Amino acid sequence: MLVIYLIELISLDRAQKMRKFNRYYARRGKQDLELASKRAEDVVREARQRAQDILSQADKRAAELVEEAKNQAKAEGDRIIAGAKAEIDQEVFRAKESLRSQVAVLAVQGAEKILRREVDAKAHADLLNAVTAEL
Repeated sequence: MLVIYLIELISLDRAQKMRKFNRYYARRGKQDLELASKRAEDVVREARQRAQDILSQADKRAAELVEEAKNQAKAEGDRIIAGAKAEIDQEVFRAKESLRSQVAVLAVQGAEKILRREVDAKAHADLLNAVTAEL
């Protein structure tokens, strides 16, 4: 296109040449401006899309972190509950053992009282030991 204008310019006078150059560069400048505007719009559009993608990824990661925290809290809660249950089971076992021991003592004391009335206390010792073991 420039070559055509240069050929035409050779045949024109100086003022016409200047007007022709000005029109050419004005059109060229307008085209360059439109092209730059389109490029700028594309860049802005891409930047907005990238920003939207980053926000989406951040939201997704935040949701994942919240879910992980929930899972960790649930696991910790389950662990605490399991520990408390185990401790309760141990306390119940100790209480039962203590009661068995107390019942055995009471049974022995009761048996002693009965055996004191009996003539031979040693003969009934095996029976009392068996009862104590059962309790």
